[in-house]
This record gives sequence, C-alpha cells and structure tokens, in this order.
Amino acid sequence: MNKIFPSARAALEDILKDGQTLAVGGFGLCGIPEALIAAVKDLGAKNLTAISNNAGVDDFGLGILLATRQVKKMISSYVGENKEFERQYLAGELELEFTPQGTLAEKLRAGGAGIPAFFTKTGVGTIVAEGKDVREFDGQKYIMERSLVSDISLVKAWKADRAGNLVYRLTAQNFNPVVAMAGKITVAEVEEIVENGELVPDQIHTPSIYVHRIVLNPNPEKRIEQRTITHAA
Repeated sequence: MNKIFPSARAALEDILKDGQTLAVGGFGLCGIPEALIAAVKDLGAKNLTAISNNAGVDDFGLGILLATRQVKKMISSYVGENKEFERQYLAGELELEFTPQGTLAEKLRAGGAGIPAFFTKTGVGTIVAEGKDVREFDGQKYIMERSLVSDISLVKAWKADRAGNLVYRLTAQNFNPVVAMAGKITVAEVEEIVENGELVPDQIHTPSIYVHRIVLNPNPEKRIEQRTITHAA
C-alpha cells in the first residue's frame, strides 16, 4: 500500500467533505501541518469542526480557515492569539467548546485508544462541568469527559518511512501524537521520507498503524507567534 501522495491537496481532495471534524496537531504555530491546512482552505470545505489546542493567528495556521469562514466550531484550549476568532465568537458566528489543555489531550488519546469516556477531577465545580455527569470515587468528585475521534487528523512530523511510522522533532511532539491516534483517517505532513527500516524502532513516536497518508513538505515556513529578545546590559 502506497501511503505517499504528491501534494497536500492530492492527499485530501477525495476525503475532505463539508461538515467534517478535523483534528489538527501543533501548539500555537509550533508543529502545525501548515501545507495541509492551506490545502483545506484551497479545497473549500465548509461547516468544519476543528479540534486543536490553539486556533492559529489571523493570517497563519487555523486562522486562515477562520478568515474564510470554513470553521463553524472550535474545540480548543487556548485561542488568545486570534482577533478574528474573538470577533466571530463574540458576534455569535462561531461555536466554541473550551476544554482544559490536559483534558483535551486525554480526550484525543482516549479516542485513539477506543475508550469512549473517562473521569477527571479537572473542572469540577466550574463551568467546565456544566451538563456533564459528576460521580464520586473514594470521596472525591470527578466529571465524565467524552473522548474525541476526528473524521480526518492532520499532523506534522519530522520524518516518516514509507510505511508511515513517524518521528517528531523537539516540541512538535506536543499534540501531534494524540491527534494522529484520534483520526479515522490521519494525514501526516513530513520534512523527510526515508526507506522502511531506516528509522530506529524505539525512536518512533507514532506507529504506522495510525497513519494513512503522507505528504512531503521539505521546507515548511515554521513561523513563530511572538519573538522576545533580551539585550545584554
């Protein structure tokens, strides 16, 4: 089975549809599948639900899908870098399901592991618990969180072999592994593709069983959100 596609567009054009749920890896602008996000924009799918820790910035990452009004709902942890997100949300044009960061990661991991729900203390007694089942274990209250499974997961990795085993580099290993697990179809954007057997087995972060399609993007922009410089006295 050949998992390698010639472009991000080619990897998505026969599977991307209106109304789907997309899970997108990355943290801020770090480790985001920027070519795949751009392909979603170009293909024009609408009414999407996007699961991602962040919502990008106004002109990059998931922010470009908000600008084109292709996203109807965000399931996120932090969205403070995107003014268009704020405008749409306050105007009632965008649905938002705020989720604590660790809970979001576990919802994705659980979805990939076939676990439909789990209990956590995070959010007990806050608005996070509203409308959710609350149970007591050993004298402590816990809320039940449903897991997340996406129609398509988009992830960014450093290397892949032809079978689809992935290795992430540095902080790109943030949400990408759990996003890859949670996808019914997972598409990986990578900087290098090597032959099967070249990756050291115990250094593989995402096994090939979770990865269905691979796209090569050898020179990603890797933009950063904010840069702070300290000058020596």
